[in-house]
Amino acid sequence: MNRRVLVIDDDPAIVRLLRTILVREGFEVSGAEDGEAGLARASLEKPDLVVLDFELPKLDGIEVLTRLKVDAPDLPIVMLTGHDDIKLAVRAMQLGACHYVTKPFDPDEITVVVRRALEMRALTTEILDLRRQVGGAAGLDVQMGGSLAVRRIIEQVKTVAATNFSVLIQGETGTGKELVAAALHKQSDRRSKPFVALDCGAIPEALLESELFGHEKGAFTGADRRRTGHFHLADSGTLFLDEIGNLPLGLQAKLLRVLESRQLRALGAGQPTAIDVRFIAATNNDLQARVTEGQFRSDLYFRLAQYTIALPPLRERPDDVPHLAERFMHEIGVELRRPMQGFAPEALLLLRSHAWPGNVRQLRNVIRQAVLESKDLVIDRATIERFVGAMATVPGAPSAPVHSGRSLKEIADEAALEAERRVICEVLRETQGNKSQAARALKTDFKTLHVKMKHLGIRARDFEL
Repeated sequence: MNRRVLVIDDDPAIVRLLRTILVREGFEVSGAEDGEAGLARASLEKPDLVVLDFELPKLDGIEVLTRLKVDAPDLPIVMLTGHDDIKLAVRAMQLGACHYVTKPFDPDEITVVVRRALEMRALTTEILDLRRQVGGAAGLDVQMGGSLAVRRIIEQVKTVAATNFSVLIQGETGTGKELVAAALHKQSDRRSKPFVALDCGAIPEALLESELFGHEKGAFTGADRRRTGHFHLADSGTLFLDEIGNLPLGLQAKLLRVLESRQLRALGAGQPTAIDVRFIAATNNDLQARVTEGQFRSDLYFRLAQYTIALPPLRERPDDVPHLAERFMHEIGVELRRPMQGFAPEALLLLRSHAWPGNVRQLRNVIRQAVLESKDLVIDRATIERFVGAMATVPGAPSAPVHSGRSLKEIADEAALEAERRVICEVLRETQGNKSQAARALKTDFKTLHVKMKHLGIRARDFEL
């Protein structure tokens, strides 16, 4: 089936020209002459790509772009702009456009841009499919790792998912709070209903109330149309509020009323409406400390924390690092079309030993850069070292205490394991991955070495020549 392209432009000559160019390349092309007609056609035809002009009757290109992205976030949109509209083009890219082309355009240029945009969409779809295959609470071990700490989290998710308890997820930035929230939703009876997420720290305070509760047309200056809030979008499903500690005190009181009454009144609305929402919140702050400081309401805290899940930082679960690194390497390899074979043992050692102040998000960023710049199919220590070093010196990045709350025995045990790991890797390198020879060199039996290697995450094949 040919891929469908929708051209939204009020100049019939441009629509005809693009139809001629793209049909010749095997696309199906339809046209719309204004913003409202374009939105209607997009809703009806479900195009694979939209070519959108800035200057349109009824609704301008930016408004059409915004609405299209709400309905279909992954829809690639190419903007058409004049030479004097570069600032608008930059704004469009920030709002989700994948490219812009200036008029008059070259036929070859528009063809390349459209094909590249569709290829990127196909890659994005492939990556999302891979993520969906490992989704849900049953896949948290794949998403987060197989350490004891992760197994405890999985058990907590299974325990509370089927209830209507409000859940508070606590953890440093980048530890996977939204992953756990999504797993709670997918394990619940609401799994077929919406899962709606809102980052309270990413939205200006003046807009938060409207984002949460919605507003009616004319509710305030600039409210030229009705807006549905996140509570209503999540009705019958789950609402996940990330960084709940950033919620202003005034909104905390309104949120508490909604949670207690299960009724919500949008800004400017005459009557409240009943809602049925499972509520999950997350924070990287110590909310109890903020309660003591008078920055967070104690009654809201106890309403949120009917059940609490605490996510440990990555530095406290180093056994998960090799698994996560391999997973990110393969995922990013698909994205960048660079299939990788693995990591050199010294690279994995470095990854395990790093403190990861930015947690899993930082690890993924390092692996992304390493896959991009690696000269070989196996990522070596030098490549990792370059990016780990750069990330470790980011201004303002939190540094992990050496003891990290651990006892002296725990520190000594970890140091002993690290010493064993280094020696085993060194001997395996000398024996080119021959475990029998390595066991003799280490004066131990084959079974003991095999068990030790499995526990330490060492693979003999990584040392074979």
